[in-house]
Amino acid sequence: MLSAFGNVFGTEVTKIKVDAIPEKVISTPLDKLKNDINQLIAENDYSKSIRMEENERGITIHILEDIVFPSGSAELKSTSKLVLKRVADIIKKLPNDIRVEGHTDNIPISSSAFPSNWHLSVARALNTAYYLIKNEGVNPDKVSIVGYAEYKPIDSNDTPYGRASNRRVDIVIIK
Repeated sequence: MLSAFGNVFGTEVTKIKVDAIPEKVISTPLDKLKNDINQLIAENDYSKSIRMEENERGITIHILEDIVFPSGSAELKSTSKLVLKRVADIIKKLPNDIRVEGHTDNIPISSSAFPSNWHLSVARALNTAYYLIKNEGVNPDKVSIVGYAEYKPIDSNDTPYGRASNRRVDIVIIK
C-alpha cells in the first residue's frame, strides 16, 4: 500500500484489494488524477475543447486554442482563466513536474509579434505557464515550457478541424 501511495506515478499497480473487505477497491493517485480531469471536462462541458491522454510521458491535458487564445495570438482569453484555474486546482496539489507545451497548425505566421510558428508556440506556452504560476499558485520549481510549433500534431493539418485540434496548449503531468 505504501508503494501505491508513495508517488503519484510510482507503480504499475492500478488497484489494490483490501483483504479485510475483498469487494472494496482503493484507487491509486493516478486513478484519482484521471477521474478528476474527466470530471472537470464533464462538469464544465469542455469535451470539445479539452482532451486527456495518458502515454509514456504521463498524463497530457490538451487545451485547444478556441478556449485559451484568439487565433494568431498568445494573449490569454478571459474565458481561459477560469479553465486554467480549474486545471490548476488539480495539478498544484501534485508532486509531479509539469510541462506546458505550445503548439500551432502548419499555416505559416509572420507578424511583427510572431515572425514564425515557433515564436507563437513558445509565447503561448510561456503565457500559460506564467498565468498558472503567478495567478493560480502552481509551484514554479515544477514548471517548464516547450514550444513545438507545428511539429507535434495530434490531428491532420489537411482539414480545418484537424488544424484547429493542432492549435493548442498541452499541460503534461510528468511521470
